[in-house]
Amino acid sequence: MDTLADIFKALSDETRLKIIALLLEREELCVCDFVGAFGLTQSKVSRHLRYLFNARLIEGRREGPWMNYRLSRHPSQQQRTVLAALGTAISDAQRNDLSNRLDAWLEQKGVPEQKTES
Repeated sequence: MDTLADIFKALSDETRLKIIALLLEREELCVCDFVGAFGLTQSKVSRHLRYLFNARLIEGRREGPWMNYRLSRHPSQQQRTVLAALGTAISDAQRNDLSNRLDAWLEQKGVPEQKTES
């Protein structure tokens, strides 16, 4: 039960839910992508990412000075179940809003659109 409680604690914040929603749609994103899409400071985004990382929902990869994050490649059964439920619980309007905000940021940054296949 502790693991399940940790998962729900990590997902108990709207910003962290948005991060997961974007990672359900995109393979990997840089911290700066979340900063640009959400209009938050780097320190706030990093704090939210740390919650998700500590719950083992996401994993990080350093690329030079940048940290990139993706959903865990080896989630537990509990994590898979919760993430699948979250993927269906997010409305199309919410998903489109987040995706459009990220796309606008990526375009400004000069990165081509990179959606994963669902």
